[in-house]
Amino acid sequence: MRADSENLDPQATVFVVDDDAAVRDSLRWLLESMHLKVQTFDSAEAFLAVARADARGCMVLDVQMPGMSGPALFEECKRRHITLPTLFLSGHGEVPVVVDAIKGGAVNYLLKPCNNPQLLESVQAALEADETSRGVRQREKLLGQRLDGLTTREREILEQVVAGRSNKEVGRTLGISYKTVEAHRGRLMRKMGAASFAELLQMMLTRA
Repeated sequence: MRADSENLDPQATVFVVDDDAAVRDSLRWLLESMHLKVQTFDSAEAFLAVARADARGCMVLDVQMPGMSGPALFEECKRRHITLPTLFLSGHGEVPVVVDAIKGGAVNYLLKPCNNPQLLESVQAALEADETSRGVRQREKLLGQRLDGLTTREREILEQVVAGRSNKEVGRTLGISYKTVEAHRGRLMRKMGAASFAELLQMMLTRA
Protein backbone atom coordinates (compact mmCIF):
# COMPACT_ATOMS: atom_id res chain seq x y z
CA MET A 1 0.00 0.00 0.00
CA ARG A 2 1.36 3.42 -0.91
CA ALA A 3 2.62 5.84 1.74
CA ASP A 4 -0.21 8.29 1.02
CA SER A 5 -2.58 5.90 2.80
CA GLU A 6 -1.63 7.85 5.93
CA ASN A 7 -3.59 10.80 4.50
CA LEU A 8 -6.87 8.91 4.35
CA ASP A 9 -9.76 9.75 6.67
CA PRO A 10 -8.89 8.25 10.08
CA GLN A 11 -12.57 7.40 10.60
CA ALA A 12 -12.71 5.32 7.41
CA THR A 13 -13.36 1.64 8.12
CA VAL A 14 -12.92 -1.46 5.98
CA PHE A 15 -16.03 -3.61 6.51
CA VAL A 16 -15.19 -7.25 5.77
CA VAL A 17 -18.12 -9.65 5.31
CA ASP A 18 -17.13 -13.31 4.89
CA ASP A 19 -18.48 -16.49 6.46
CA ASP A 20 -14.98 -18.03 6.61
CA ALA A 21 -13.40 -17.19 9.99
CA ALA A 22 -9.89 -17.87 8.68
CA VAL A 23 -10.40 -15.38 5.84
CA ARG A 24 -11.79 -12.75 8.21
CA ASP A 25 -8.88 -13.14 10.61
CA SER A 26 -6.35 -13.02 7.79
CA LEU A 27 -7.85 -9.88 6.28
CA ARG A 28 -8.10 -8.19 9.67
CA TRP A 29 -4.43 -8.88 10.38
CA LEU A 30 -3.34 -7.67 6.95
CA LEU A 31 -5.41 -4.48 6.97
CA GLU A 32 -4.64 -3.58 10.57
CA SER A 33 -0.94 -4.04 9.83
CA MET A 34 -1.39 -1.04 7.50
CA HIS A 35 -3.05 0.95 10.32
CA LEU A 36 -6.53 0.70 8.82
CA LYS A 37 -9.68 0.38 10.90
CA VAL A 38 -11.42 -2.95 10.29
CA GLN A 39 -14.75 -4.47 11.28
CA THR A 40 -15.53 -8.07 10.34
CA PHE A 41 -18.88 -9.85 10.00
CA ASP A 42 -19.68 -13.51 9.43
CA SER A 43 -22.83 -12.83 7.38
CA ALA A 44 -24.60 -10.18 5.36
CA GLU A 45 -27.35 -10.11 7.95
CA ALA A 46 -24.86 -9.34 10.75
CA PHE A 47 -23.49 -6.42 8.76
CA LEU A 48 -26.93 -5.02 7.94
CA ALA A 49 -27.88 -5.12 11.62
CA VAL A 50 -25.35 -2.36 12.35
CA ALA A 51 -24.82 -0.71 8.94
CA ARG A 52 -25.28 3.06 8.74
CA ALA A 53 -25.89 5.21 5.67
CA ASP A 54 -23.27 7.71 6.89
CA ALA A 55 -20.53 5.09 7.30
CA ARG A 56 -17.12 5.98 5.88
CA GLY A 57 -14.76 3.55 4.22
CA CYS A 58 -15.38 0.57 1.96
CA MET A 59 -16.75 -2.98 1.93
CA VAL A 60 -14.94 -6.22 1.14
CA LEU A 61 -17.58 -8.86 0.43
CA ASP A 62 -17.38 -12.59 -0.17
CA VAL A 63 -19.59 -13.58 -3.09
CA GLN A 64 -20.99 -16.89 -1.83
CA MET A 65 -22.25 -16.92 1.78
CA PRO A 66 -25.02 -18.79 3.59
CA GLY A 67 -28.17 -16.71 3.58
CA MET A 68 -27.76 -13.45 1.70
CA SER A 69 -24.95 -13.51 -0.88
CA GLY A 70 -22.39 -10.76 -1.37
CA PRO A 71 -24.04 -9.36 -4.53
CA ALA A 72 -27.45 -9.45 -2.81
CA LEU A 73 -25.96 -7.55 0.14
CA PHE A 74 -24.50 -5.00 -2.26
CA GLU A 75 -27.93 -4.39 -3.79
CA GLU A 76 -29.55 -4.14 -0.36
CA CYS A 77 -26.96 -1.58 0.69
CA LYS A 78 -27.78 0.51 -2.36
CA ARG A 79 -31.47 0.29 -1.46
CA ARG A 80 -30.61 1.58 2.02
CA HIS A 81 -28.44 4.37 0.58
CA ILE A 82 -25.25 2.85 2.00
CA THR A 83 -22.90 3.97 -0.75
CA LEU A 84 -19.60 2.45 0.38
CA PRO A 85 -17.28 1.45 -2.49
CA THR A 86 -17.32 -2.34 -2.69
CA LEU A 87 -14.65 -4.92 -3.48
CA PHE A 88 -15.70 -8.55 -4.03
CA LEU A 89 -13.69 -11.66 -3.19
CA SER A 90 -14.61 -14.26 -5.77
CA GLY A 91 -13.96 -17.85 -6.80
CA HIS A 92 -13.31 -18.54 -10.49
CA GLY A 93 -16.82 -19.85 -11.11
CA GLU A 94 -18.39 -16.72 -9.60
CA VAL A 95 -16.82 -14.19 -11.96
CA PRO A 96 -19.94 -13.66 -14.14
CA VAL A 97 -21.95 -12.81 -11.01
CA VAL A 98 -19.32 -10.30 -9.93
CA VAL A 99 -19.12 -8.74 -13.39
CA ASP A 100 -22.85 -8.02 -13.11
CA ALA A 101 -22.25 -6.44 -9.70
CA ILE A 102 -19.50 -4.23 -11.14
CA LYS A 103 -21.88 -3.11 -13.88
CA GLY A 104 -24.19 -2.18 -10.99
CA GLY A 105 -21.56 0.00 -9.34
CA ALA A 106 -19.10 -2.23 -7.46
CA VAL A 107 -15.52 -1.01 -7.81
CA ASN A 108 -13.51 -4.22 -8.25
CA TYR A 109 -13.13 -7.93 -7.56
CA LEU A 110 -10.24 -10.21 -6.66
CA LEU A 111 -9.98 -13.95 -7.15
CA LYS A 112 -9.28 -16.13 -4.14
CA PRO A 113 -6.70 -16.74 -2.83
CA CYS A 114 -5.93 -13.02 -2.84
CA ASN A 115 -2.56 -11.50 -3.58
CA ASN A 116 -1.91 -9.31 -0.51
CA PRO A 117 -0.30 -6.30 -2.28
CA GLN A 118 -3.09 -6.31 -4.87
CA LEU A 119 -5.72 -6.49 -2.14
CA LEU A 120 -4.15 -3.59 -0.26
CA GLU A 121 -3.95 -1.48 -3.41
CA SER A 122 -7.60 -2.23 -4.21
CA VAL A 123 -8.70 -1.35 -0.68
CA GLN A 124 -6.80 1.91 -0.77
CA ALA A 125 -8.35 2.80 -4.11
CA ALA A 126 -11.81 2.09 -2.65
CA LEU A 127 -11.09 4.24 0.42
CA GLU A 128 -9.89 7.09 -1.76
CA ALA A 129 -12.98 6.76 -3.94
CA ASP A 130 -15.19 7.02 -0.86
CA GLU A 131 -13.36 10.11 0.36
CA THR A 132 -13.73 11.75 -3.05
CA SER A 133 -17.43 10.92 -3.38
CA ARG A 134 -18.18 12.19 0.13
CA GLY A 135 -16.41 15.44 -0.71
CA VAL A 136 -18.56 15.81 -3.80
CA ARG A 137 -21.75 15.09 -1.83
CA GLN A 138 -20.79 17.63 0.83
CA ARG A 139 -20.15 20.31 -1.80
CA GLU A 140 -23.47 19.53 -3.50
CA LYS A 141 -25.28 19.78 -0.17
CA LEU A 142 -23.67 23.14 0.60
CA LEU A 143 -24.48 24.44 -2.87
CA GLY A 144 -28.09 23.34 -2.48
CA GLN A 145 -28.35 25.15 0.85
CA ARG A 146 -26.95 28.32 -0.68
CA LEU A 147 -29.35 28.13 -3.62
CA ASP A 148 -32.25 27.66 -1.20
CA GLY A 149 -31.18 30.91 0.47
CA LEU A 150 -31.70 32.96 -2.70
CA THR A 151 -34.84 34.95 -3.31
CA THR A 152 -36.99 34.21 -6.35
CA ARG A 153 -35.60 37.28 -8.13
CA GLU A 154 -32.03 36.30 -7.31
CA ARG A 155 -32.66 32.82 -8.72
CA GLU A 156 -34.04 34.37 -11.91
CA ILE A 157 -30.98 36.58 -12.29
CA LEU A 158 -28.66 33.69 -11.52
CA GLU A 159 -30.19 31.65 -14.33
CA GLN A 160 -29.78 34.58 -16.72
CA VAL A 161 -26.14 35.39 -15.90
CA VAL A 162 -25.10 31.73 -15.96
CA ALA A 163 -26.64 31.59 -19.45
CA GLY A 164 -24.12 34.29 -20.43
CA ARG A 165 -26.37 37.33 -20.53
CA SER A 166 -25.07 40.76 -19.51
CA ASN A 167 -26.65 42.83 -16.77
CA LYS A 168 -28.32 45.03 -19.41
CA GLU A 169 -29.75 41.96 -21.19
CA VAL A 170 -30.98 40.55 -17.89
CA GLY A 171 -32.65 43.85 -17.07
CA ARG A 172 -34.46 43.95 -20.41
CA THR A 173 -35.56 40.30 -20.06
CA LEU A 174 -36.87 40.72 -16.51
CA GLY A 175 -38.15 44.28 -16.95
CA ILE A 176 -35.94 45.81 -14.26
CA SER A 177 -33.20 48.44 -14.31
CA TYR A 178 -29.49 47.81 -14.82
CA LYS A 179 -28.72 49.03 -11.29
CA THR A 180 -31.34 46.71 -9.81
CA VAL A 181 -29.75 43.78 -11.63
CA GLU A 182 -26.34 44.84 -10.32
CA ALA A 183 -27.63 45.00 -6.74
CA HIS A 184 -29.30 41.58 -6.93
CA ARG A 185 -26.24 40.10 -8.62
CA GLY A 186 -23.96 41.38 -5.87
CA ARG A 187 -26.20 39.90 -3.17
CA LEU A 188 -26.53 36.52 -4.85
CA MET A 189 -22.75 36.35 -5.33
CA ARG A 190 -22.26 36.90 -1.61
CA LYS A 191 -24.91 34.35 -0.70
CA MET A 192 -23.35 31.79 -3.03
CA GLY A 193 -19.90 32.43 -1.57
CA ALA A 194 -18.47 33.19 -5.03
CA ALA A 195 -15.60 35.67 -5.29
CA SER A 196 -15.99 36.02 -9.07
CA PHE A 197 -18.37 35.24 -11.89
CA ALA A 198 -15.99 32.49 -13.05
CA GLU A 199 -16.24 30.84 -9.62
CA LEU A 200 -20.03 31.14 -9.65
CA LEU A 201 -20.19 29.63 -13.14
CA GLN A 202 -17.95 26.75 -12.07
CA MET A 203 -20.24 26.04 -9.10
CA MET A 204 -23.29 25.84 -11.34
CA LEU A 205 -21.58 23.79 -14.05
CA THR A 206 -20.35 21.31 -11.43
CA ARG A 207 -23.88 21.01 -10.09
CA ALA A 208 -25.24 20.35 -13.56
